[in-house]
Amino acid sequence: MSERMLVSGNEAIGWGAVTAGCRHFFGYPITPQNEITEWFARELPKMGGVFVQAEAECASVAMLFGAGATGTRVITTTASPGWGLMQEGLSHLSGAEVPCVIVNVQRGGPGGGTTRHAQMDYFSATRGSYGGVKYIVLAPASIQENCDLVQLAFHLADKYRTPVIILSDGIMGQMLESLEVRALDFEPLPAKDWAIVGADHRGGGKRNVISAQGLMGPPWFVGFLQRLEEKAQEIEKAEVRYESYQAEDAQLLLVAYGSTARICEEAVDIGRSDGLKVGLIRPVTLCPFPKAILRQKADQGCTFLVVEDSMGQMVEDVQLALEGRSKVNLLGIWGRHLPTDQGMILPERVHQEVKGLL
Repeated sequence: MSERMLVSGNEAIGWGAVTAGCRHFFGYPITPQNEITEWFARELPKMGGVFVQAEAECASVAMLFGAGATGTRVITTTASPGWGLMQEGLSHLSGAEVPCVIVNVQRGGPGGGTTRHAQMDYFSATRGSYGGVKYIVLAPASIQENCDLVQLAFHLADKYRTPVIILSDGIMGQMLESLEVRALDFEPLPAKDWAIVGADHRGGGKRNVISAQGLMGPPWFVGFLQRLEEKAQEIEKAEVRYESYQAEDAQLLLVAYGSTARICEEAVDIGRSDGLKVGLIRPVTLCPFPKAILRQKADQGCTFLVVEDSMGQMVEDVQLALEGRSKVNLLGIWGRHLPTDQGMILPERVHQEVKGLL
């Protein structure tokens, strides 16, 4: 039986995790995701779960490795500077094929940056950490999706034995909407016979070893990397997700993710009311990226406007996907309604750009 409540996007992350059966959280406070940490600290003990505030993000991701290696569903959350500190651990998690979920609620700028909203971690999320690793990256655009995509993330993590990233942002984390807490149905998955569960549960003398280093020497090195790449190709074939809005007859397609996609949807409504044939493609999986639908629309004669709360990152994936088939324009973080406006990109500003292009 589902339950409906008014929650923030950050709180919805917690509800999604526990609905997926996660009872272990390791993390460190950082704005603008602190409400997630607070939620797990308050709620997990009531459910018999474990909340650990680590001494730093590099420690929390190491704890994720240890707990995830037992086959337990585990999660950590952070924001941009903390995300940077997790990169070594994330590469080890990927190399050891330990499933887990990591939520990054993006903030603005390099270094310590600001606590304002932004979409500036796209490159670091979709290009993976060092060593050529690749993650599945999901981008929610509503409070409901914050909950639902976390459940999907746990399923995909277990299915492919890989870390899965939820790439949120400051607006998605802080806004409030109605949430229906419901358990989603997914295909059954095999038992985790790879997990480290202790001698009493092994049976038959089997000894499981989980290590990102153990397969790095000859003669296993190339075969190991090839297997990881084959898994990435399998994910790209099976797990691409996107949503389209008013795209059927569009001459100009907006491409946006997360909170910016919400803004673009309203801009599409404004444009349609003015008789402009504008639509929206919203990638739900940023990695693997929905290349095929963009190519299809380009072959139908569409041009593109990428809208993102950055100086331009996802726009490169759109350009790579289209391979010169169509013109790609960018409305980035500088594209405010007024040069002195330091707020978010608003629908009216997107509409202004649409009118100029059409």
